[in-house]
Amino acid sequence: MSELLQVKDLCKDYGSGMVLHNLNLSVKAGEFLTLLGPSGCGKTTTLRIIAGLEEATSGSVWLEGADMSNLPPEKRPVNTVFQSYALFPHMNVYQNIAYGLKLKGVKKAQQKQLVAEALSLVRLTGYEKRMPSQLSGGQRQRVAIARAAVLKPRVLLLDEPLGALDLKLRQEMQGELKRLQQQLGITFIYITHDQEEALNMSTRIVVMRNGKVEQIGSPEEIYEHPETLFVAGFIGQSNLIHGTVDSCEAEGRVLLNAYGIQLPACAGANYRPAVGEEAVVCLRPQRVRYGSEPQHDMNLKGTILNKSYTGGMQNTQIALSDGLTINAVSQSSEMDAFPVGSQVYVGWSSQHTPVVPEETAKEALA
Repeated sequence: MSELLQVKDLCKDYGSGMVLHNLNLSVKAGEFLTLLGPSGCGKTTTLRIIAGLEEATSGSVWLEGADMSNLPPEKRPVNTVFQSYALFPHMNVYQNIAYGLKLKGVKKAQQKQLVAEALSLVRLTGYEKRMPSQLSGGQRQRVAIARAAVLKPRVLLLDEPLGALDLKLRQEMQGELKRLQQQLGITFIYITHDQEEALNMSTRIVVMRNGKVEQIGSPEEIYEHPETLFVAGFIGQSNLIHGTVDSCEAEGRVLLNAYGIQLPACAGANYRPAVGEEAVVCLRPQRVRYGSEPQHDMNLKGTILNKSYTGGMQNTQIALSDGLTINAVSQSSEMDAFPVGSQVYVGWSSQHTPVVPEETAKEALA
């Protein structure tokens, strides 16, 4: 995929401090790129600047090699879908979708054809005469997407479009959006603070914090190989174990000492800790195994402190020492016979247990 859109050294200051700090992004043609991060990290500000709805303090936005920083929104080949849908309540479905085509001077016969295609795409054929008030939340969101997609923008910007839907409908719409993106071939830039949503739908994920990019990568890279402590803690469930590096081999194998226990982990290509350095092991609960025999060739023992059933999954707390407790998650169908208080062998694959740098007090406070 070739580069389609570039954001260069983007800064935004609303007068009370910088919201974006020299943000740089490169978006490929045809990809589903998600901006992921907590509220206030700068996701929506970035999207609004790309759309032309907000002016950057400094920096530029380029599309297909042309600087469009000074173009008004209507001159940019991008469209935005908002969480609030923003449908015209006095117009029916057909009129809502045809609105942009009408403004562009598209002839009525072609409008009819394009609207029909858009409705078929979002599976709402036959809903042309319904008013927004007669539609469900999911149907209104589909109309909003059809209205944006019918103009065939080069980039479709989606600002938490599923945030107002209930959980079941949101999960259904995730699949619909992914299907639509692949069928349309349009580049999607999507905003969410829901990690599962980002992992399910994206080609690549941009994790943001405090107006800066923490890490960019595929869902697998972000989940399996976090590069910072923030990403390790923000994406999915983690046992974040702080300690001191006892050894780091050329192949990336690391032993981290935590509470007198040596824990195996692995270092990524961008971070090789030095012996004696403080670091953090990111151990996913799903990777933890325990039983009556040594696990993954580790001679590590622990005591089961607590077990809970959460409908399909079992959560187990295991104390490895007086100061170190970890969580394990397993399928309920694999529920074991170890009661609370049992001593078990505990282990994990070091290849799936990355080590990340310890944060400074200043970074942690931020």
